[in-house]
Amino acid sequence: MKKILYFVSMLLLLSCYKKETQESISKKEYTEVVVSKEKLRGEIKGINYNTYYKKAEQYCKKNNLNQNKFILIDLGIHSGLKRFFIYDFKKNEVLNSFIVSHGCGDNKWGGTSSKDQALISNEIDSHCSSTGKFVILDRGVSQWGIKVNYILQGKDKSNSNARNRAIVLHSWDAISSDEVYPDGTPEGWGCPAVSNENMKEIDKLLKTNKKVLMWIIKS
Repeated sequence: MKKILYFVSMLLLLSCYKKETQESISKKEYTEVVVSKEKLRGEIKGINYNTYYKKAEQYCKKNNLNQNKFILIDLGIHSGLKRFFIYDFKKNEVLNSFIVSHGCGDNKWGGTSSKDQALISNEIDSHCSSTGKFVILDRGVSQWGIKVNYILQGKDKSNSNARNRAIVLHSWDAISSDEVYPDGTPEGWGCPAVSNENMKEIDKLLKTNKKVLMWIIKS
């Protein structure tokens, strides 16, 4: 009887040890992801966007653009993190942030090969994203997402071919509304694409705010 009780006790101890070990490993893996993500966030916070906000405000005043809202996209941030920022000039604060895709270049369409190093080009058929200042113009019909897009007019040498390249702001079913880091966001042919849910919010904003500046940078 003592031997049976000893055997049962040992099984219970081993079971508890196994469970604690599995929980420990799970916590370790979770912690590693969180720490990595927070490290990236720390680096992001190290970027002084205030300079961009001030320059954007001056640019909007000088060029008679919307002086209420402004969009900043930083393609220098990992594509699995939010890097599409809606800034309010009046409140001097970021109202919201979203996941946004960038171009795949010569990589596979819909893949995530350049998730931590966005490919930049203004060349036609490059399938890359372009940096620079864009003015968000007419609302149109898209074959993607919620079937809404906005025409983007490139205002710099670095994005002067935007209209010829059919670069527009639209949504895409493949894009998440939540951060997916360390995974990346599916890459298209150079359009800044967001999730369907986020596009509904952006669409609502752009219906009441015309000639909004979108500034795409790579920090």
